[in-house]
Amino acid sequence: MDMIAEELINHMIPPLKLKDDAHKAILWMEELRSNELPVVDNEQFKGILTEEMILELNDVDKPVADFELAHLDCVVSKNSHFYDVLKVGADNGAKMVGVVDEEGKYIGVITIRDTITAFAQSAAVQMSGSILVLSINQIDYSLSEISRHIEENNAKILSSSVVEDELDASKLRVTLKINTLDLKAIIATLDRFDYKIIGRFQETKIVEEQKERIDMLLKYLDI
Repeated sequence: MDMIAEELINHMIPPLKLKDDAHKAILWMEELRSNELPVVDNEQFKGILTEEMILELNDVDKPVADFELAHLDCVVSKNSHFYDVLKVGADNGAKMVGVVDEEGKYIGVITIRDTITAFAQSAAVQMSGSILVLSINQIDYSLSEISRHIEENNAKILSSSVVEDELDASKLRVTLKINTLDLKAIIATLDRFDYKIIGRFQETKIVEEQKERIDMLLKYLDI
């Protein structure tokens, strides 16, 4: 399932207030291993303060209010898709994006690193390939063993999900996304090791909108 901005908020990153001084900002940056922090005033996102700004002025006693903050418009609504988060970050050249609620009040910040991680997970699902659905006794389940059998046939698992079988609590329904369209050898191997295959599908099409988003990520990363 695609993620929205609210789900990507990094709750470990606190916002600075305008009355805070640069010394506090530097301490927080060191603790968080980040060279940027969001700034908030009266629940309003005011922009980003960077370590470079502080070092340029060389005055740790200066309040945050005295700095000319960057990325004032680097903000999204809490219901924005993570692709939109990525685009806003790329357009502003920022490492963080502020998130606001329906009333425009600040509720948190997202790092571009976290967004790219979410994108990578989604991209794995969007890649062309095949889907296998297995029924396995819970006691026998081992994803590493299944992966080994698949890799022996020069393929890889892109993503997987495991749910309890609604009809039999002793069994699991395992859905695998595999990076190949030819499943003959993989199915033969799994059959040989007594895996029960209850479904198989092929996915060959990536819609144009998804392709554009993947291209956007690669451009953002300068790959």
